[in-house]
Amino acid sequence: MTRTTLSLIATATALAAVTGVAALTVPDDPPGEATAAAPARLPVERSTLLCPGPGLSDLSETTYTALTPEGKDTGKGTARLDAALKDGQKPDPKRKPAARATQPGKPVTAQAEGAGDPALIGDAHEGMAPGFTAQQTTVIDAGSGRGLSGTACTAPDSRFLFPGVSTHRSRQDYVVLTNPDDGQAVVDLDLFGPEGRVLSESGEGVPVPGHGSASVLLSTLTGEPADALALQVTARSGRVGAAVRATDDRLGGDWLAPAADPAAALVLPGIPKDATSVRLVAYAPGEEDAELAVRFSGPTGTITPAGHESLTVKGGMTASVDFADLTAGEGGSLVLRPAEDSAPVPVVAALRVTRGKGASAETAFIPATAALTGRATAAGSWAPSRNGRGTVLALAAPGGEVRVKVTASDGSRGGTGTEETYTVKAGTTLTVTDPPVPDGDLDGGRYALTVERTGGGELYAARMLELQQGGVAMFTVQTLPDDHGTVAVPRTRQDISLLAD
Repeated sequence: MTRTTLSLIATATALAAVTGVAALTVPDDPPGEATAAAPARLPVERSTLLCPGPGLSDLSETTYTALTPEGKDTGKGTARLDAALKDGQKPDPKRKPAARATQPGKPVTAQAEGAGDPALIGDAHEGMAPGFTAQQTTVIDAGSGRGLSGTACTAPDSRFLFPGVSTHRSRQDYVVLTNPDDGQAVVDLDLFGPEGRVLSESGEGVPVPGHGSASVLLSTLTGEPADALALQVTARSGRVGAAVRATDDRLGGDWLAPAADPAAALVLPGIPKDATSVRLVAYAPGEEDAELAVRFSGPTGTITPAGHESLTVKGGMTASVDFADLTAGEGGSLVLRPAEDSAPVPVVAALRVTRGKGASAETAFIPATAALTGRATAAGSWAPSRNGRGTVLALAAPGGEVRVKVTASDGSRGGTGTEETYTVKAGTTLTVTDPPVPDGDLDGGRYALTVERTGGGELYAARMLELQQGGVAMFTVQTLPDDHGTVAVPRTRQDISLLAD
């Protein structure tokens, strides 16, 4: 047997061992004929999530909630949140985790106070990996960033886009980068505005230590203050998680999560009915201009906002529009599609939503999100209370009618799970102000809402947390893309002809 043949056999054996779930079978097809088998969808065996450091305020109180939703693919395994390391530290396998989950469907929580707490790195294995999710929610009573801020912890990647960032004098926007791996990651930060790329060398080659994090103030990347910007985060080596912490001197603050991948049509769900202003920022990352039709999807149908029926986004640039009275008292979603007779051009977009006015104003961000074709979970939900604390769910069906199942998990301190089903009519957004909560006494604990599309057209979803405090209607919104609890694994078959000399 030749060395080449031995090498090929070794390679085939190694590939089968790596996949662990691929089956080698003898082909049934006649020679010269091939059929493409659909990939099998199998549960993931490991999930990694990255939660950014909570903030800069000594007055902040942060709660982390982690959960693996119950399902046919979940079971025994491990899931934990660990603090990211400071420079020079080495991983210690015996260190105590910030939180550890041992049972699907049962959320666990952790607390942090002040500004000095590190980012968290979440890892879930085996039966606790499919759908593993974590949420951090922070309350700041006063000062810069006053309000309620929250973000779902994100999976590591090599590229993120954040339309809606700003280096305006009233804003302090930090991008927080977290590295889950042993080796150092190196990241490039690029800003784009209404005139194109903002030239800066200070955003090139930002180091992020292994199992650590780094934070960069975006105003240090620009010579002059600018608004309506888009940030591109690119890892030239390694992988990171990324989130933008945006604070405003007058309007409070929140986390801006990455937008969904560029697409010709976008949906931004979860605009509250009492929004006093809504700002849209869109960015076309390619060279072609995008002509977009702008629509608002509410509880009874889809309308064209008065005076804002379309938006032009030039290639490589951002464009923005301010809506003074978009909702007219009805919660909904913004829908962007290629304008009539225009070519589809991929764009990204995000909203800055404001509730209240003057000293009572508070803001949150809603990035465009991918369609929910399977299942998604919003951890850290809370039950209604007398202080105006509550959870609101937005379900958008921009195409055909959609059927949806919503499950409340057990509570972190008590209460057993429940579920409800909903039908969202075509072209509408259903705002659920009383989504299911666990039965029994929650004892002030947190729970999770799992949203599953069970039939019909495309579904887009978001969850809002709200809290009345100090005369301010505090709120934060998280969109709900698929949880990627399963992965497509190609079916393989043996082909002896590959071993021929």
